[in-house]
Amino acid sequence: MQNRIVITGMGAVTPIGIGVEPFWSNLIEGACGIGPIQQFDPASIPIKLAAEVKDFHPEDLLPKSLIRETVPFMQFGFAAAEEAIRQSGLDLTDAPDRIGITLGTAMAGITHISDTQREADEAGKLRISPRFVPKALGNIAAAQVAIYHGLHGPCFTLQTACSSGGDAINLACMLLQTGEADAMIAMGAESSICAVNMAGLASARALSRSEDPNTASRPFDLHRDGFVMGEGGGALILETEEHALKRGANILGVVLGASNNTDGHHVTAPDPNGIGAISCMQKAMAKAGLSPADIGYINAHGTSTPMGDSIEVAAIQTVFGDHVPPVSSTKGATGHMMGAGGVTEVIACVKAVETGILPPTIHYATPDPACGIDVIPNKARHAAISCAMSNAFGFGGQNSSVIVGTYR
Repeated sequence: MQNRIVITGMGAVTPIGIGVEPFWSNLIEGACGIGPIQQFDPASIPIKLAAEVKDFHPEDLLPKSLIRETVPFMQFGFAAAEEAIRQSGLDLTDAPDRIGITLGTAMAGITHISDTQREADEAGKLRISPRFVPKALGNIAAAQVAIYHGLHGPCFTLQTACSSGGDAINLACMLLQTGEADAMIAMGAESSICAVNMAGLASARALSRSEDPNTASRPFDLHRDGFVMGEGGGALILETEEHALKRGANILGVVLGASNNTDGHHVTAPDPNGIGAISCMQKAMAKAGLSPADIGYINAHGTSTPMGDSIEVAAIQTVFGDHVPPVSSTKGATGHMMGAGGVTEVIACVKAVETGILPPTIHYATPDPACGIDVIPNKARHAAISCAMSNAFGFGGQNSSVIVGTYR
């Protein structure tokens, strides 16, 4: 990247922990956040499991004035952003027009829309709250952070399906590199565990129908049968190196390279030859000035779908050749957090570089010849690395790759 973009704060709300340290500790210990659906009665659909955020109490994490104004995906994103801001020590009152926000969300307020329609149908009256539209719009999750802190910099919301979180990081880096801002809050937020969404994905054969939390999300395993819906929030504070050094910030890592492209192939299926994924990874490495041998770990998109996992593995093998690093998918633990996952999985890469611990692919039991790489099965591994890549691929052929590394 032409101007170094550094990471000075991180925040996470996930099905395996609220806060970066609980999330990371549980991730490397092999915890699983998947369980029976609690948010609605799934009796009418064939999907019984999800990875829901547990013990999230908005009154402990959000200003009271915001609780009635927001819905869960916004609350998850806000809480993650607050943690990242606190860790960064960034003074948001100093040049607030130079601090911006990017937000990635795949489904935005779909649960609120679904619940409102159901309530109206049951009541037989279309009496809708004036808060309905602001709670349904994706961009309001970022707007609430900007309003609360009085920020006036660039503010963009991306809905690029499952690559939304990675794309939010990429866009934030672009804005910093072009001088549009000195610091950015890159967020991901998702809460889409509702009957209409789950039924739609079930009919598309995208979701696992297992009723066993230990077999439902098993990336790269021969018997994988679909992904498990997750939810949560993630946030990074990104700054130009000059800005961070000037204020004496503690720098956690560097975004070395990031890329986005599209397959131009199909609305749900990835290109069978992985051309988009291949190009995206190659472009991210080219921007970072790195070769395949420099990447020490890949946090794969790895959703646990039969087609998606094998195509991603083939793409990785094409890009890395004889230098395929250890690869894991953390979605066995968190489920598919969609827009939020694109950020929390980059956080996992930052922590892997920082700690020298690579998170495992849990629930892996039977190797698949089509996924013949080192997937760090079931147990975290110690390995001193300096660079890691996070992949996020989504419906519509959206591809995102983000590379982070040690700050030197």
